[in-house]
Amino acid sequence: MKVLVVSGGVISGLGKGITTSSLGRLLKARGIAVTIVKIDPYLNVDAGTMNPYQHGEVFVLDDGTEADLDLGNYERFLGQSLSGSHNLTTGKIYRAVIEKERRGDYLGNTVQIIPHVTGEIKRTVREIAEAAGAEVVLVEVGGTVGDIESMPFLEALRELSYELGEGEMAFVHTTLVPVVGPVGEAKTKPTQHSVRELRAIGIRPNLIIARGPAPLTADLKAKISLFCDVPPEAVISIPDQPLIYEVPLVLEAQGVGALLARLLRLPDRPPDYAAWKEFLATYRGATSPIEVAMVGKYTELKDAYLSHIEAFHHVQGHLGVEIGLRWYDAEDLPKNPSLEARLRRADAILVPGGFGSRGVEGKLRAIGIARTGGIPYLGICYGFQIAAVEFARGVLGLPHATTTEVDPATEEPVVCLLEEQKLRAELGGTMRLGAQRVTLAAGSLVARLYGKTEIWERHRHRFEINPAYVDRFAAAGLTVSGRAVDGRVESLELAGHPFFLGVQYHPEFLSRPEAPHPLFLGLVRAAVARKEVASPAAPSPAIA
Repeated sequence: MKVLVVSGGVISGLGKGITTSSLGRLLKARGIAVTIVKIDPYLNVDAGTMNPYQHGEVFVLDDGTEADLDLGNYERFLGQSLSGSHNLTTGKIYRAVIEKERRGDYLGNTVQIIPHVTGEIKRTVREIAEAAGAEVVLVEVGGTVGDIESMPFLEALRELSYELGEGEMAFVHTTLVPVVGPVGEAKTKPTQHSVRELRAIGIRPNLIIARGPAPLTADLKAKISLFCDVPPEAVISIPDQPLIYEVPLVLEAQGVGALLARLLRLPDRPPDYAAWKEFLATYRGATSPIEVAMVGKYTELKDAYLSHIEAFHHVQGHLGVEIGLRWYDAEDLPKNPSLEARLRRADAILVPGGFGSRGVEGKLRAIGIARTGGIPYLGICYGFQIAAVEFARGVLGLPHATTTEVDPATEEPVVCLLEEQKLRAELGGTMRLGAQRVTLAAGSLVARLYGKTEIWERHRHRFEINPAYVDRFAAAGLTVSGRAVDGRVESLELAGHPFFLGVQYHPEFLSRPEAPHPLFLGLVRAAVARKEVASPAAPSPAIA
């Protein structure tokens, strides 16, 4: 096993996840089998109960683990699925250690951070690498060096480096080089202090990734090299990029792939970026702009919808259609008629997942605008459930229709709690989670989009469409086009509408740069077709 550790200093949010993902892509482009572990040094067992405003999107894996959003970046950059073991938290580690202590596994010893907690961390990293059959396991350490929470993890990785020996493990440190003052002077002092903090705990970085608004000059690289005791060629500059998928090529252009091969004693084969470069070229050359309205309740923090944003990037890089996302806070829509007027001019509308009653009325209005205005609509999870509520009110004439999530005593429970959820006492990890098999109706819109009638998609929900209303929906034109193995409704689509589709699952989690998700592709194609009908012109070659 070879290990590549990515740590961060100065501030959080520097892009360690993108750096780690990109380094993995560099190795994979050389035919080296890799896997990635994210260390989150919080006491939560997983990210499932966290507010998106605090931690961004909760990313769901095939096995149902609710993970940090960086797991989504890993999957998208590597094009491979990960499991819950790849997201390591303080809560998971401490729980495992305490369970062993209760069983008597430590044979009466006093249980301590060293060696028991650090030993559990090392054991977990080794097991993940072995289970994945990876030649290299990348480990991203969340937070910043110097945080109390991350100290046991950094100590464990220091110990692991000693145990594996030279040439088997390397450390990459990501830091900030801010540009300050009226003359725009780049400052290296934060990097110097950050590296000094890392070296104080016994870790010497082999590679420094300098983040900032502009590329580092040769003089700045030489200064960081001198003060931080790394070769000049190991000081790498990643200035801000318009698209995160540019980062692997930025690293490759500075010789990072070859440098990693030397550090870890790996074969330095010529990298293959053909499909990656084709995706980027199509994305950069996109034309025929369209506007997609995103109507949600966490719109002040775009990371809450990160996988949706990336899914649209993937579509742009596939179709060559320039996609502009316009964000609408669902709470603002009922208060501001001008927002509704602007929403009616959108080329497509998407209502993503969410929980609770806040913003529901705004989502209902957005869905009604899409339904009555012939605007292509995609509803995901809560956006699927609220579409059923809007249809019940607007078409079936049931003004009190709602979800029991909003009104448990409603007389028209169009959306209700899953039966197995009624006895749940705990919130963490208890939803209907992970990959589930879905059967699609032959000839339906959703089956045509996928090109097949059986799919696997990831779920995260507690409520479902009430089956008592399905026949009434169908009689009025809203038909079930997808069902789970147990018969639960997984997708609804509206007859006679250009594109009106709701799905219970989360397709955004499975979209990839080289394989955009078919539902996002379908939504954008429908938006382009509608716009071309409204403004006749020669069709885009990418669409034709």
